[in-house]
Order: sequence, then structure tokens, then C-alpha cells
Amino acid sequence: MGRRTTLERYGGKGTAIGQVRGLGSAGEGPHHWVQQRLTAIGNLVLVNFLLISFILLPNYSYATVSGWIGSPLAATALALLVVSTFWHARLGLQVVIEDYADRPGNKFALIAIVNLLAVAGIVFGLFSIATLAFAGAA
Repeated sequence: MGRRTTLERYGGKGTAIGQVRGLGSAGEGPHHWVQQRLTAIGNLVLVNFLLISFILLPNYSYATVSGWIGSPLAATALALLVVSTFWHARLGLQVVIEDYADRPGNKFALIAIVNLLAVAGIVFGLFSIATLAFAGAA
């Protein structure tokens, strides 16, 4: 029962650090975390703008609201809110999928579906805002 060498102790694969080298963080965590926080702050600011704007409207008829959406400031703020909200949701769902999807194929498929749904939601939201915003110009 002599002393075991480092190679014997770690199954012939070198030292403990040698086993994990290259298997650490992919470097995406901080970027993803910052994106989530920035979209959350953007959503907070834009939702507050939306609520204050709605409170200041004289009434909530279709003509009044569509006229408000026709203004460049309101249309831009709503477009930014749509993009930021769907992007924030995509980031959050991606984290959940990465944490709980057990198979790489499932993980890839679920993330692809979430990405497609987020892009579809953004396109639909922007199309809806553009339709209302440019309705007065036609």
C-alpha cells in the first residue's frame, strides 16, 4: 500500500485542475444577466410611460387611442416596449430551459421554439403598432 501518484489518483487523467480545464463557464452568463437586467429596466420605464400616457388621455375611444398611437413618441415607445418585453421573456425562458431540459436535443428544440415565438410576437406587435400608427396617414 504505497502512495498513489497523481495520475493514479485521478484515473490517469492528470491533476484535478487538469480534468476540469476547458470545462468551465462558457462566458455567456454575465452577458445574459446584463441583458435581462437592462430589458427589465427598459420595461419598467416604458410601462410607466404607457400608464401615465393612458391616464392623461381624455377618453379611451378607438379614435383617441389610435390618434395617440399615431404620434411618433407613443408609437416608438410602444415598439420599444414590444421588443423589450418579448426579448426579456425569451431570455428568462431560455434560462429555465437550460436549467431543466435534460437532453441536448430537447434543449435545442425548446430554445429554437422559444426564439421563433419571440420573433413572431415581436413582428406581430410591430405590425399592429404600425397599422394603427399609419392608419391616420392613409
